[in-house]
Amino acid sequence: MKTISLCMIVKNEEAQLARCLSSVRGIADEILITDTGSTDATKEIARQFTDKVFDFPWEDDFSKARNASFAHASMEYILWLDADDVLLEDDRKKLKALKESLDGTVDAVMMQYHTGFDAAGNVTFRYYRERLVKRARHFVWKEPVHEYLEVYGKVIQSAIAVTHQKLKSAVPGRNLAIYERILAEGGALSPRGLYYYARELKDSRQYEKSAHFFEQFLDGGKGWVEDQITACESLAVCYAQMGQREKQLQALTRSFVYDTPRAELCCALGYAWKAAGDYQKAAFWFRLALSLQKPKNCWGFLREDCWGYIPCMELTVCYDQLGMPDTAEQCNELAAQFKPDDAAVQYNRTYFRARKQAQADDSTAVQKA
Repeated sequence: MKTISLCMIVKNEEAQLARCLSSVRGIADEILITDTGSTDATKEIARQFTDKVFDFPWEDDFSKARNASFAHASMEYILWLDADDVLLEDDRKKLKALKESLDGTVDAVMMQYHTGFDAAGNVTFRYYRERLVKRARHFVWKEPVHEYLEVYGKVIQSAIAVTHQKLKSAVPGRNLAIYERILAEGGALSPRGLYYYARELKDSRQYEKSAHFFEQFLDGGKGWVEDQITACESLAVCYAQMGQREKQLQALTRSFVYDTPRAELCCALGYAWKAAGDYQKAAFWFRLALSLQKPKNCWGFLREDCWGYIPCMELTVCYDQLGMPDTAEQCNELAAQFKPDDAAVQYNRTYFRARKQAQADDSTAVQKA
């Protein structure tokens, strides 16, 4: 059986740290908490689970803090989590099983990260992260913000999921301020840095500036393919917000350069045409989204609903607007296969029943006349 060090960096996490640590109790052979300046009870809570609590001065650099936390590890493998992450019971069992069966030649294990959920608790947004790594490989964290662990060698993909259950929002503007400081001091951003800087600008509604850096990132041609695809979608959002419809459509179709069409981008194209009132073209893109096969080994962002539920619901609207109520109802029933208890599906069923009843009443009235 392999041994595991859990390494975490924390700051002011008294509301959620115990929940996280409880979820890995009995799995991690040692727990190492690196605190970057808490002013609440975070360290006291950490000491209820471990006596290995360290201080590290915050330097506006997540990678520096994570590398410092990894330096304290002594077990064969290192697992990292954030304080607002948890392992659900099924994933606890899977991780225990992996710990018992893991081949010592494995250098890194990719695990799913579940970060978006619908009202019923179903996962709607997920991607993969490098979660468990061999300590002897001395892998290094890169990037001051939106950091990643640079892994290589024998990397395997696991069905184990880490679930993100945040109880508080991130510090507003923190990441953007770090990027702005780097640039103000004459520093340069890596391709990944450009991508995430553009995302931070978009999220702060600086759409024109964001579009500039998304274009710079894409034109550079050095980004990870998954980031290039999502950059196209984000760039389209910026152009839509600026009222530049043609550039919005160009940004979305540009994503097809990097891989076969993704359902997320096809849905975005469907929404663009729907907003323009062209339900025929909108239906084309939603149908295409519904026909696509979900990539099996995609490590990038994946929005589950775009691969089934959303195109079905949007086709329901489109066909209803196109005067094809029977086809619209069929699409609503297809959506029900993905989410049987969905409120929107039930609402549509009521709508279609009422419509049929109204037609029947009109027909009876005509016959009586």
